[in-house]
Amino acid sequence: MVIENLTPEQKALFPVYVEKWKKIGLTTGPVDFENAKKSVCLAYEKVGLPHPTKFFVAKSPIDAIRLIKEIDPSMDARAIFNNMIYGNSDSYWLSYYQFIRNELKVECIHKLDGLVELANHCGWLSVYDDCVVFQDRPEFIKFDDQDRLHSENGPSIRYCDGFSVYSWHGVRIPKEWIENKNSALTPQIALKWENMEQRRAACEILGWDRIIRELNATVVDSDYDPHIGTLVDVEIPDVGKERFLKVLCGTGREFAIPVPLDINTALEANAWTFDIDPNLLRELEVRT
Repeated sequence: MVIENLTPEQKALFPVYVEKWKKIGLTTGPVDFENAKKSVCLAYEKVGLPHPTKFFVAKSPIDAIRLIKEIDPSMDARAIFNNMIYGNSDSYWLSYYQFIRNELKVECIHKLDGLVELANHCGWLSVYDDCVVFQDRPEFIKFDDQDRLHSENGPSIRYCDGFSVYSWHGVRIPKEWIENKNSALTPQIALKWENMEQRRAACEILGWDRIIRELNATVVDSDYDPHIGTLVDVEIPDVGKERFLKVLCGTGREFAIPVPLDINTALEANAWTFDIDPNLLRELEVRT
């Protein structure tokens, strides 16, 4: 039977599956060891393999590599990492097949049942002929308002053994840029950083106002009101000309905000940041 269209009732279930599996994917905390053992045995069974008999729990991916190398010193760390199964982090694609099986009644997908169960009970894992190493899920995961991994004052992901990931609006960055920002990150380092996405993140961490001071900015337009600001151009290495609005906020701090190159006045640039008409901005008596 070929399914060519979904019913309105089936389509209405999309957000239900998204919400359910998003919650599974973002679950934190220790592995549910007993249920994880049952689930992984089911996964082996579904593909015709005998059940494993040895089970271990690691606190993080790094701890799993250490533990597996203790079991078999010949194992390569990179190979161990590359062959890990993602447990609850596989929810993004398991949800798709669960919908097909449950709502469209496509039974051949039953071979994924073990992986589906595992996603509910553990984080990443490593599987071998007779041995499985489960991993705890992270202690916490932090995001920005666009659901990108992000934290301004610590790791965006941390495991209970201290292994952490640092991210800036979805871009992975060195730990030192957050934990030792004053000594490990300077405008000179940021502007010469090879990876362009990390370079942008470094500039944002330091603040574009500080970066601009290093780049001999050219004034394009300056408004008489410091809360409207000054429009400047700078040449950023390997990028070219960029335009910024330097503006004084209500707290007395100066900020620099990237704006499109086709904006020609500070008033237009400031209005653009609020998505309002420049004339209306000028009329406002109170600004934040």
